Amino acid sequence: MKFGKVDDPEKIDFSLPKTHPATYEVLHDAEQRPFEVYVGCAKWNKQDLKGFYPRGTKDELVYYATQFNSIELNGTFYNSPSKQQVETWEAKTPDGFKFFPKIPQTISHYGRLKNVKEKTLEFTDAVALFGEKLGPSFLQLIDNYKPKDFDRVQAFVEEFPKGIPLAVEVRNEEWFSDKGVFERYTMLLENNQVANIIVDTAGRRDMLHMRLTTASAFVRYVGANHPTDYQRLDDWLQRIAEWRKEGLQSLYFFIHQNVELESPLLAAYFIGKLNALFDLHLEVPNSRANGEQGKLGL
Repeated sequence: MKFGKVDDPEKIDFSLPKTHPATYEVLHDAEQRPFEVYVGCAKWNKQDLKGFYPRGTKDELVYYATQFNSIELNGTFYNSPSKQQVETWEAKTPDGFKFFPKIPQTISHYGRLKNVKEKTLEFTDAVALFGEKLGPSFLQLIDNYKPKDFDRVQAFVEEFPKGIPLAVEVRNEEWFSDKGVFERYTMLLENNQVANIIVDTAGRRDMLHMRLTTASAFVRYVGANHPTDYQRLDDWLQRIAEWRKEGLQSLYFFIHQNVELESPLLAAYFIGKLNALFDLHLEVPNSRANGEQGKLGL
């Protein structure tokens, strides 16, 4: 994942900002229930995750789903899936696995949320067939999509099928630099029970807003293929523990890297720490990380 990449990660202040005050209000209002945690990568194909799959693996998704309990389904960004494709993917995964499909670029980037109702319904009708395995679909707006088109975002959020959970990621700096704009945007999401995606990447620290709009934290973490990646994950563990005490119900945490082949290594480290911290029993992925468990503290 190249978004937010910098030439020298050591020059970046990776400390997490304080939690946005409105987040505490959201969490305090949430109903207490068992903690739901999903951690995954962005893709399952062998080309990106070199070294992850054992030799002779015949079906990458089948194997991936034995190692992780979720996938940030970026492939649907490029092509809206057919119903048959969704049913095929669903059948290859075990109970408890969840897909988090990305809304197609024909809606978000090319369509810019204008006159996209038919395409949106085509997408949601298909992903609904994931059934219990469907996590929030997520809308990522293109970098040059600015708050001047807020009305389109509002219409999309309010008209999105209510049976399909939704999360949104805005990228243009103007969404974050103007406090009034950010407040209006986040209240729209909060009022419609839509998750506000947090992006932790080196070159765009403004996207690390720490403003939750639901009792679920949807985090897209982008490592820099650098030793600081592990300290950053440790910092996240502390923040997640704090949020859980305040009422956090669900964590959706997806690990990217500038060079994706190292994503399973980071994920194994993070999942091991989550298991210990929250007394969970998530599968720790089998990857080259297994040979380095002592060094990583698993």
